[in-house]
Amino acid sequence: MSGELIDSHCHLQALAHDERERALDDARAVGVSGFLVPATKLEEWDDVLALCHRHSDVWCALGVHPHEAASWTESHPARLRELLADPRALAVGECGLDFHYDFATPEAQVRALRAQWAIAIELGLPVVVHNRESDEAMLAQVRDPAHAALRADFHSFAGAPAMAAELVARGCYFGFSGMLTFKKADNIRELLAQVPADRALVETDTPYLAPAPHRGKPNQPAWVRLVAERMAAERGESLEAVAERTSRNFRTLFSKAGS
Repeated sequence: MSGELIDSHCHLQALAHDERERALDDARAVGVSGFLVPATKLEEWDDVLALCHRHSDVWCALGVHPHEAASWTESHPARLRELLADPRALAVGECGLDFHYDFATPEAQVRALRAQWAIAIELGLPVVVHNRESDEAMLAQVRDPAHAALRADFHSFAGAPAMAAELVARGCYFGFSGMLTFKKADNIRELLAQVPADRALVETDTPYLAPAPHRGKPNQPAWVRLVAERMAAERGESLEAVAERTSRNFRTLFSKAGS
């Protein structure tokens, strides 16, 4: 395949060290030439950065996931700013809100989100946003004038069409995962039709959300090609066109990755 594919969201740190190397090699063999690994807690930050420095095609985002929001302390911001100076660290995240589970209170999640978004805006970096069953609370944060300069990738987005329309109007990007291939996920395919072509990214969310026909298996970055193929089919385009455009979108949003 000409062009390139970039997996804009893969948790390689969730794999054993030997599995990480194999997953990267398997993905490169099918035309994947870039990988963004979002950290979910402070304890992962150094490990994820070390992985990036071993591979010229791997970058990271550094942040605290809403499930880990209760762990956010006053010591986090200084360490986060320090590590985000690394050229391999492209963004803040994965951060956001998740009211499906009860791993952290809504108040703790909002506190951690606001602290991380403030750092991203201060440093001129985008954020990788997790949003699950928290649309209204998330929109309240997006609408806050303090966050007017926010640049964001709403990863594996599954929000309501009205929310998507507001995020589109605010210049946000959207990551499409294996859910795009799920038989009953018409809502995701409708969202794809709503999102401008220059705001769409492809991702796996490895090891989660494996696309058809691999549902139920641990996901892997090589399968981002299946997501891109389905995106191409839905848009009536070639795989090469989708690969080229989504990779260009990635480098536009995550500009530290270079051209």
